[in-house]
Amino acid sequence: MERKKIAYFCWESLYTDRVGGLANAATYLAQELAKKNEVHFFTRGDGDFTFGGVHYHTVRPYGNNVVEYCRNMSHMMADRFRSLDSPRFDILHFHDWHVTEALHLLQDRNTVFTYHSTEYGRNGNHHGDWWEYHEISGKEWYAGLIAKQVTTVSGVLKNEVMQLYNVPDWKVQVFPNGVVPEQFDVSLDQGIVKQEMGIHPYAPTVLFIGRMAVQKGPDLFLDALPRVKDRFWGVQAIMAGDGGMRSWLQDRSSALGLPVRFPGFITDTQYVRLLAAADLVVIPSRNEPFGIVLPEAWSAGKPVVACDVGGLHENIEQYHDGIRTSVSSDSIAAGICEALDNMERSRRWGRSGRAKVYRDFQWNGIANRLDSMYAGVNS
Repeated sequence: MERKKIAYFCWESLYTDRVGGLANAATYLAQELAKKNEVHFFTRGDGDFTFGGVHYHTVRPYGNNVVEYCRNMSHMMADRFRSLDSPRFDILHFHDWHVTEALHLLQDRNTVFTYHSTEYGRNGNHHGDWWEYHEISGKEWYAGLIAKQVTTVSGVLKNEVMQLYNVPDWKVQVFPNGVVPEQFDVSLDQGIVKQEMGIHPYAPTVLFIGRMAVQKGPDLFLDALPRVKDRFWGVQAIMAGDGGMRSWLQDRSSALGLPVRFPGFITDTQYVRLLAAADLVVIPSRNEPFGIVLPEAWSAGKPVVACDVGGLHENIEQYHDGIRTSVSSDSIAAGICEALDNMERSRRWGRSGRAKVYRDFQWNGIANRLDSMYAGVNS
């Protein structure tokens, strides 16, 4: 395949300013593509550098709100891009709405825009700022209109984008997110890790990891726990992550007398240890375009109980590598109890999920398919 000069535009990466899962997706894709191409990554940060074969070019934007901030960031990125555009870039790949104005400024080129989610999916009817919600949604619509090629991380998100923003079917291709399974393939004694956290080695331990936000459904998980506790008296829960709902969830957990630990924001190393401690991972999302926690849990060989939405619906094979439930605390509670009731069977589901990760969710295979798609993108 012919070597290309590729530009990535993303407001976060693993090695600069990092916010969430978008950093993982864009960074690992760039690194895989850099094995066969020249890849430049325009993002926020301080200072330029090269790492993993990718050339990072950073900007430090400013603004009074997130929309103004991203407009300023996009203009700075476009300026940096132009200074490096000789020889010319072959492909310009933009990730999520934050960089839409950079796409606008460079729309005459071979452009690709990836939806990792939508503002409707993130906030739906729960948005608190109507102005911001509509500004962001408008940028998502515009990006889908002017980009030469559009990609999404799941078939469900593709349908959502087509319905919300009238992006035609022929223009959208699906490329799932991936993981580096070796990062989670560690040899840790589960009982010892539990003891270090103050949990009895034999206590059934259920893990939630994610943003403490309505979209991710931590309240649904918390409301499911009393029924799980009634069935499994020694059950322990870990709710890792940060977000606007965290203090409310902690107060509610305390009021209900639930056995929940809230470690807050965790490092990648701590995440691996929490997965080692867990008997079961719960993903109670109300909306989930892909759900990166799913292949990460599977990489650690852990069974999963998840709401039957988005990428979770597409990727979990019921009673083969996990349990899909409806979006309700009662259904989530029933799924958790069913999984904990027969842990030998549940562990088989975890092993099946791990095999699926190695087959479908490794970055090298995803990047190779994406590289082939780039060849068909024309101005």
